[in-house]
Amino acid sequence: MRRHRFLRPALLLCLAALSPFAAAADTAAEPPAVASFFQRSQIKLVTLSPKGGYVAMATMLPDGTQALVIRNTADLKQVKVVSRVAPETGVFYAVHWINENRIGFTLKNMRLAFETNLDEFAIDRDGANHRHLINGNWAHQQTQTGSMLTSRVLTAAYAFHGTVNDGSDDILVKKFRWNNIDVGPASSRLYRLNTRTLQLSSTFEGTQPEASDQWITDANDVPRVVLSEVKGRCIASYRQPDATAWTEIDNGVCFENRRFAPLFFDGADTLYVKAVHQGYAALFRYDLKTMTMDKEPTVETQGYDFNGSPEIDYPSKRLIGIHLETDADTTVWFNARMKADQAKIDAALPDAINTVRCGADCLASPVLLIESASDRQPPQYVLYTRATGAVIGLGSTHPDLKPAQMGPRTFHHYTARDGRAIPAYVTMPAGPASGPRPAVVLVHGGPYVRGASWEWDQEAAFLASRGYVVIQPEFRGSTGFGVAHFEAGWKQWGGTMQDDLADAALWAVKQGWVDPKRIGIMGASYGGYATLMGLIKDPKIFRAGVEWAGVTDIKLMFTSTESDASQEDLGYSMRTLIGDPDAEADAAMFLRNSPLLRAAELKQPLLMAHGAADLRVPLAHASRFRDAVKAHNPNVTSIIYNDEGHGWRNEQTNIAFWQQVETFLDKNLKHAQ
Repeated sequence: MRRHRFLRPALLLCLAALSPFAAAADTAAEPPAVASFFQRSQIKLVTLSPKGGYVAMATMLPDGTQALVIRNTADLKQVKVVSRVAPETGVFYAVHWINENRIGFTLKNMRLAFETNLDEFAIDRDGANHRHLINGNWAHQQTQTGSMLTSRVLTAAYAFHGTVNDGSDDILVKKFRWNNIDVGPASSRLYRLNTRTLQLSSTFEGTQPEASDQWITDANDVPRVVLSEVKGRCIASYRQPDATAWTEIDNGVCFENRRFAPLFFDGADTLYVKAVHQGYAALFRYDLKTMTMDKEPTVETQGYDFNGSPEIDYPSKRLIGIHLETDADTTVWFNARMKADQAKIDAALPDAINTVRCGADCLASPVLLIESASDRQPPQYVLYTRATGAVIGLGSTHPDLKPAQMGPRTFHHYTARDGRAIPAYVTMPAGPASGPRPAVVLVHGGPYVRGASWEWDQEAAFLASRGYVVIQPEFRGSTGFGVAHFEAGWKQWGGTMQDDLADAALWAVKQGWVDPKRIGIMGASYGGYATLMGLIKDPKIFRAGVEWAGVTDIKLMFTSTESDASQEDLGYSMRTLIGDPDAEADAAMFLRNSPLLRAAELKQPLLMAHGAADLRVPLAHASRFRDAVKAHNPNVTSIIYNDEGHGWRNEQTNIAFWQQVETFLDKNLKHAQ
């Protein structure tokens, strides 16, 4: 396989060259309703069967119930509804074909607790042989009479891991183990589960490494690599297919001196890993016989860290392509036929990014599944028939939204005050501008993740539809833009990470896009923290703020007994990335940069929202800050959602929250004097 250097799509370069004030297509006089953006997707979890004979999808029916629907790809009029669920009862969480005749699906139970309660099911595509495989309710137990199990349904200590590719009725499940200290599991082990008989069997014999967490199986569905974190060290262990012992192939301090991170096997038993190359993560082949990594990468994405997933044709045991993310999503194909298919699909669906997916028998499949999206078009799903070139639409995630109502979205780099180049996405309102507009700096959570991509973004599109320029900085500490950019954000909560957000606002003003007197800031989780600190640290820049599920006290992240942070995270990774509460300099930074301790300085209008059952950022963050800021600021609105956790899982909550956001910003930003 030749080395592949991938450059960003020419489509984006053309779009970025357009003037932000250029006239868009005609737009409706009234913007789309809030619910059009934030109601549940009308179609989701679309997936092809292994041989491409059928396509499954979760869809909303006219009566408001959700249905798992299977359609014959040779005749889409042949439709079978194999499962229904009322939205107040549960939501479809995942769909996966087990073989050409049988399908599995995961339901999230909406009547029970917030973060888990995933139930696993399997059913034949004709609706027969329905089986409940895993009960996500922690009250469920496998009952036994004498030596016989009266219920084989697995408990919530198990979860779906993946499908297998041997045509059997089996799936892979994880069994979790706890250490009686952490809320989350400390390790797991992989098993095969027959979805008809509910018979459970081992995937390998012998022991396993400590804290085994992330499992990587080969083309024969055998666990071959497992990843662990132990006392701040990231460890990758490997085993031969029939071996009972594991061998470490990498062991380094997490974030600092890992050589590589294993990602996947291809069908020919080659391991692919991610490793740093010239300052950016790239994809390499790793030779398990010699235990060495290729000197040159298989795929590198210049200016971006490699972030991708493989397409493997299992009958031929070949890696045929990789879906990638640079400034936008794209695919590099190693197979000539797939390249040709992609070219035909792109010609049929121009001005969009068309992600082509297929089943396990990819090269022989009669159809291909396409997810088509652009900056103005929410994802829609399409079937492409190879024999005829026919392109048939299956549906859109948000059919009420029209591209003409959406504004253009472009990718930029701006220069921070210390000279660092900061990537950012900017979404403009549709239509021409008569002058500078109000703006929102929308801050992603994490914070050590990639925040955005060029494709249609639900929150940014909504805010732009209300007349705001939306700026989404990939501030230092964000991943995806090189090692140096990531490391520059370590221990910089409230510091240079925060300055990047203020500099984004000032940069947008200099472009002539934004009214400097009408700039707001908003975000969730870390974005909520950054919103509060932005209002406190830069009151002359940010006029109003909206935060939800936000951290208000850095030290409380380490001391809260209600948090779901593990002892491993508290003792190692959080101390590396956020700061060490036992180190004098870091402890002083916590005091200086915790919004709770500076609440009296926040004078601008603020909208706060938190879930009462939030384990990631427990409610104490919200309640303590609310009481402190309201003592000095009468223009604070605080909302507590009793049936929500870290983010909104209920459709009605999501819609109601964004209605509140619209009203708040309209009063305190758009029409502020």
